[in-house]
Formats: sequence, structure tokens, C-alpha cells
Amino acid sequence: MKRIRRNDEVIVIAGKDKGRRGTVLRVLPKANKVVVANVNKVKKHQKGNPSTGSASGIVELEKPLHMSNVALYNPDTGKADRVGVRTLEDGRKVRYFKSTDEIVEL
Repeated sequence: MKRIRRNDEVIVIAGKDKGRRGTVLRVLPKANKVVVANVNKVKKHQKGNPSTGSASGIVELEKPLHMSNVALYNPDTGKADRVGVRTLEDGRKVRYFKSTDEIVEL
């Protein structure tokens, strides 16, 4: 089970955007990376393509971050928190915050 999923709120814990918070837009499991909204933005000089209708210019993009550089945001404590996986009595696997031992809402 993945510890970080799409639409989770995460905090960047390492790198140039350390301390910034955002939601996960995309998870890239083979590369162990995530794309977070408004975090790790770069400017790319893009050449126009008349067949697709894209204009040339400078485009601002969000680039992927490694999963080890983000942590799930715990709204109860207001901080980043580690996540574990446990199996309930009915056989379902759920994620939980390790500090407060509460289940993460799905």
C-alpha cells in the first residue's frame, strides 16, 4: 500500500522548497516521485508548435520531487508526520499517523 497518494496534503521536508505545503497532483511510483501543486516550480523555455496550437514562450511547470523529501501533513498537530500501514479486523489495510495513532481519512 502506498503511503502517499494523489490529493494528499504533504509538506516538503528537504530541498529548496523545505517547509512548503501542497496537495499531491500525481504519483510516479516507478520513479518514487510525486508532483506537488505550487512546489518545485521551474521555468521552461518552450518552442511553439503550430500543429498542436501551443504558443512559444516561457512556461512555469511543477517538476517531480522524490517521495523521501515529502511527508504527509497531520492536521491535528499541524506538522509533518510519518505514516504506517495496519490491517483492521475486517481485513482492510489503512494508513495511520505514527505520532497520534489515528487513521488517515481516505
